[in-house]
Amino acid sequence: MAKPVVAIVGRPNVGKSTLFNKLVGSRLSIVDDTPGVTRDRIYGDCEWTNHKMIMIDTGGIEPFSNDLILSKMRIQAQLAIDSADVIVLVTDVKCGVVATDAEVASMLIKSNKPIILCVNKCDSVGNPPLDFYEFYNLGLGDPIAVSAVHGHGTGDLLDAIVENLPEIEDENYDEDYTTVAVIGKPNVGKSSLVNKILGEERMIVSNIAGTTRDAIDSIVENSHGKFVFIDTAGLRRQNKVYDDIERYSVIRAKMAIERANVCLIMIDAIEGFTEQDSKIAGIAIEQGKACVIAVNKWDAVEKDGKTMDEYRKKLMEDFSFMTYAPIIFISAKTGQRLDRLFELIKYVDVQNSMRISTGKLNDVLSMATSRVQPPTDKGKRLKIYYMTQAASRPPQFVCFVNNAELFHYSYQRYLENQIRSTFGLEGTPIRFIIRERNDGKNN
Repeated sequence: MAKPVVAIVGRPNVGKSTLFNKLVGSRLSIVDDTPGVTRDRIYGDCEWTNHKMIMIDTGGIEPFSNDLILSKMRIQAQLAIDSADVIVLVTDVKCGVVATDAEVASMLIKSNKPIILCVNKCDSVGNPPLDFYEFYNLGLGDPIAVSAVHGHGTGDLLDAIVENLPEIEDENYDEDYTTVAVIGKPNVGKSSLVNKILGEERMIVSNIAGTTRDAIDSIVENSHGKFVFIDTAGLRRQNKVYDDIERYSVIRAKMAIERANVCLIMIDAIEGFTEQDSKIAGIAIEQGKACVIAVNKWDAVEKDGKTMDEYRKKLMEDFSFMTYAPIIFISAKTGQRLDRLFELIKYVDVQNSMRISTGKLNDVLSMATSRVQPPTDKGKRLKIYYMTQAASRPPQFVCFVNNAELFHYSYQRYLENQIRSTFGLEGTPIRFIIRERNDGKNN
């Protein structure tokens, strides 16, 4: 189920990032007194009274600035506003209402979305300062006094946000369907692929990055099974397409990934691997989703007998953080290898939901520890008493040990490789949960 999106906006240096960090419970945004520190949108998960939402922190809005950086920050903020279900306008009680606040408020009113006015830096306990009431002049209803530094008023702010959240329809499908999020940078051919699979021009296809405005679900039934393809892309403004538009795909990808069983990470064969591909793939890993890497536009690549092998080797280096993901070379234009693509999607979905018995797991554990002994530190050796699977999607294994600090990442990776070599688990991440168990003996 997709989460609603809340955008935190306002002019520079009013405390947006400090408020964002307080609401999501971590320091995801850089906090500094220098205007313009937060230049890109940053997002984080937030939950309040059993309502889950995605918060987006934005750079400060300077509506009429000609400064290059400020203009780019304004574009980023506008993208966040366009994608938001609720907008929080942050102002500064110490500065009072300034012309920029009124300009930003006017800009937000045109969005026709719920707007909550937050007056920050009301740091004293009790009644807000007299300057607080000046903010009624912005015409956005009752302002909410907040201290982002101390946390005062954040509960009232979250209550107001929750009251304005839209009703989210249940988008879950029957277990018979494999849900596939088609993710990647704008203009890598996501919509073209889904259109080829559907055999119809359901999505607008062009060489302009970001033609698909929202996630679109497409149901497909064929000899391979039942599938739901969720196509996502960037956002195209009415008259202009900005270079910074690629960053918008990250938030859309995150929302689609949460709903999917399998992530189809599409790469442009001509352009090759980019940092944006790494960011998008990282979201899929964080969510524990099965993944397939599809290299699109393979028909446009000049090839010889070694091209595919060399390209695959390079991609495995680029995706060294997820070497378990299978790579397939396709063409959305010609339909090349689409049957094989469906087979891979079904295969990695099964791998992601696999259950392994405790007995079989511990047979592998016994063999692995006898082959390579667990590490030692200062005369103490790691003991792994036993292992059991706690969950699937992704597979999660609980390891009961004598000392969690001795269970180094390198040995976890070794055990992961042993498990994969025995049971497969191709295309899916693996999670280890370490539990200490005191057996009353000296180590």
